[in-house]
Amino acid sequence: MAREISRKGKIGQPPGTVIHTGRHKPELKISFFDYTESTLTVHETAKVEECLSFENKQTVSWIDIQGVHDIETIKKIGEHFRLHSLLLEDIANTDQRPKMEDYEGYLFVVLKALSHDTDKHTTLPQQISLVIGPAYVLSFQESDRDVFAIVKERIKQGKGKIRKMGADYLAYVLMDLVVDRYFEVLERFGEKIENLEEDIIHSLTTETVDLLHHLKREMIYLRRSVWPVREVLSGLQRNDSVLIRKSTKTYLRDVYDHSIQVIDTIETYRDLLAGMLDIYLSSMSNRMNEVMKVLTLIATIFIPLTFVTGIYGMNFAFMPFLSDPHGFWYIIIGMAVLGAVMALYFKRRGWA
Repeated sequence: MAREISRKGKIGQPPGTVIHTGRHKPELKISFFDYTESTLTVHETAKVEECLSFENKQTVSWIDIQGVHDIETIKKIGEHFRLHSLLLEDIANTDQRPKMEDYEGYLFVVLKALSHDTDKHTTLPQQISLVIGPAYVLSFQESDRDVFAIVKERIKQGKGKIRKMGADYLAYVLMDLVVDRYFEVLERFGEKIENLEEDIIHSLTTETVDLLHHLKREMIYLRRSVWPVREVLSGLQRNDSVLIRKSTKTYLRDVYDHSIQVIDTIETYRDLLAGMLDIYLSSMSNRMNEVMKVLTLIATIFIPLTFVTGIYGMNFAFMPFLSDPHGFWYIIIGMAVLGAVMALYFKRRGWA
């Protein structure tokens, strides 16, 4: 599968070794935003040095990096902001489970941003890493699918509360956007599951069954990606760090509620798919029973007919109708009547 990760390069390496393990290697893009309610500085660049010269506690700085395969860039950012080597390792390792870690002076959050491939009916994952500091946020996107494009436009246009609030509110907005995208993915899967249910009931085919098993695997992957997000958001609410203000925790509770809704929807879809699989197995069993029923009736009708033909194949010299010129037709007519009587009897008993 396309989302499988190779970790061969990390085997035997000491802790804190920054090695990229993902498959995405897009062109490096770095966006820098430094803002207050009334001022805004924006840089779109590929050189991280141009973003590290801003050290103003009165403004909020956001550095967004698309492409975590550039190890040198990650190391430069880590050195400038004095980030732990294990944190840098986790950023480059794109197979991380969503989590939240509290380092001295900053918070580290890992999430999975998801999108939907309509043609293949698959989930496209992207690891998002956030470093939340006193007056800055660092975001690392695995691929060139810019998850935060909407937030960047809101900042440029001055919409909403982002430029009026601190770095913790910006981090909340980024996490809220990631969770909201889960609803879009689930909506696509919901439409497909609804159509699949109609197909199973009315026109069951091999392709339908293959799609059913595929969707079951996708729901398992979704659950594995989304379930830990609830723990992340819960941990941020309970955290006593001064980096997350009380007013922001109120918003985080709302995102937490959204994550619960996403998990409930996933569980509902899993139950629906399991029910569809049961319907498929039951229909296959009923179809097989109908086939066996017909074959059994045919075999039962032919048992006495086979008995009659067996008797007349015993080669005795003297047997009824052997010397009669019409004997053959008498036997054939008698066998036909016997078969018809048995078929009529089975039908009246409801067996046919």
